[in-house]
Amino acid sequence: MIVESREAKVFAALAISMTVGVVILQSLGNNPPSAGAFCLSKYTRAVPVEEAVMSRAVQPRGLWGSIEIYYSGTMSGNIQQLAFLNGLGNPEDINCHYVICNGLGAGDGQIQPTEKWQRQEPVNRDWVSHEQQSNNGGHAILICVIADVEDARPTRMQIKVTEELVKGLSRKFKIKQEAIHYPAEWQ
Repeated sequence: MIVESREAKVFAALAISMTVGVVILQSLGNNPPSAGAFCLSKYTRAVPVEEAVMSRAVQPRGLWGSIEIYYSGTMSGNIQQLAFLNGLGNPEDINCHYVICNGLGAGDGQIQPTEKWQRQEPVNRDWVSHEQQSNNGGHAILICVIADVEDARPTRMQIKVTEELVKGLSRKFKIKQEAIHYPAEWQ
């Protein structure tokens, strides 16, 4: 008799909790909670860092000695839009290795490897702000984060993805922490 009474109480508690859950979900309607920088669905749609680090060309170990992250100075964009804004006829000529998008022009945190990265080519030395040759003797890997410091700061997703990309690149090419340069206003 006691067992049946306990089972009835557990069943009633289960039914009540399920009913409350359904009421809460229905009150949300078609407006799910906003997905933040750590939303699993955003990560499953993004290009994995391991895949972004790969290229079509052979990746010699000594070619890359530092990583430089900089802002695009725009509120939105992707590789094609940045090429257009810089007066380039072909997006393949963009002068960086990666573009990290902010959701305006491409997905938030989307990693776009450029043709320069795919071909393992260094960027034009006159264009970058930091010293391109590192103390290790290698060239700098340039990562452009779509953001404008004054009007459109980087999103949490961009920051997280950029840091993961930097970890993957530094691990693969044995780039030391002191050879990684973030913008002064980073985070």
